[in-house]
Amino acid sequence: MKPSDITVGVIGYGGAFNMGKHHLELAAQAGMRPLAVAEIDPQRLDAAKKDFPGIETYSSTSAMLKKSDVKLVIIITPHNSHAPLALQCLNAGRHVVVEKPLAITTAQCDAMIAAAKKNHVMLSTYHNRHWDGSIVEALRHVKAGTIGSIVRIEAHIGSYAKPADWWRSSKKISGGILYDWGVHLLEYCLQLINAKITEVVGFATRGVWAPFTPYKNDTNEDEATAIVRFSNGAFVNLRISHLDLNPKPALLEITGTKGTYLMDHSWFEIITPQNGKTVRVRGNNPPSDYSQFYKNIADHLTHHAPLIITPEWARRPIHILDLADQSARKGKALKPKYD
Repeated sequence: MKPSDITVGVIGYGGAFNMGKHHLELAAQAGMRPLAVAEIDPQRLDAAKKDFPGIETYSSTSAMLKKSDVKLVIIITPHNSHAPLALQCLNAGRHVVVEKPLAITTAQCDAMIAAAKKNHVMLSTYHNRHWDGSIVEALRHVKAGTIGSIVRIEAHIGSYAKPADWWRSSKKISGGILYDWGVHLLEYCLQLINAKITEVVGFATRGVWAPFTPYKNDTNEDEATAIVRFSNGAFVNLRISHLDLNPKPALLEITGTKGTYLMDHSWFEIITPQNGKTVRVRGNNPPSDYSQFYKNIADHLTHHAPLIITPEWARRPIHILDLADQSARKGKALKPKYD
């Protein structure tokens, strides 16, 4: 089988970030063939026709699965719809790529993985930032022993601002404040720390911005934290905040036994002690290469190349966030089902 034999369909061609077009273009670059789009908004279907002349368009997932010869389905819809749509496609015998996050709960991930195995089809998640230049550069320095063994990672994004008035600000739809950028940051951390998860504790504060959003009682947390302990003694402190008046300068602060590594989108800084002085070396990250994701998908489906973003790998950050959410409500640390 050739990559061009893999016909691709997208569920969700919404206007936000133009992600439907983005995914189909990357799939095409990997040699696969865009074939269909399912979308409830007629205007967005018209946009898909302009972007991809001759593409099949459907007003529902059921219609696309019934009438189209799509072999790989890419799901680009709000977070709470990922699991039910993926299960529908997997049980129809289609390979599936889900925009991150894979799902909202561990149980949903488990059901999706079971359905993929039962139907002998592939399931993956668009963790494109696995190939961010920032994490590629960080891994290079960490593996070289530049900062010694990792002791802790502080992962954070913060501002003091009311969240935007859209579905990503709804707890029920999005999963919570940690489920957007938090999934990316955790995936970075899980690449850096090669050890088993032993404990998760979560903290959350809400109610400050709720009266000013359309979701009111269903608005996301104003700030949430997930602390993850690993079997080698390292830990991760993930925090996403809309109450932070003193945001940190970098996405990740990686503290090791011999130094500290600051990682941001475009730059990095290495801080080490040398001859009684603190030395700072700053540099630029290499370019990101998101095309690697769909290249790997095509290679896996055509030549059985190992899948890099397996569903089990994508389940790890979801399991952490699920446990952190439960921990915040129960007021105690929790042990993982999957390590």
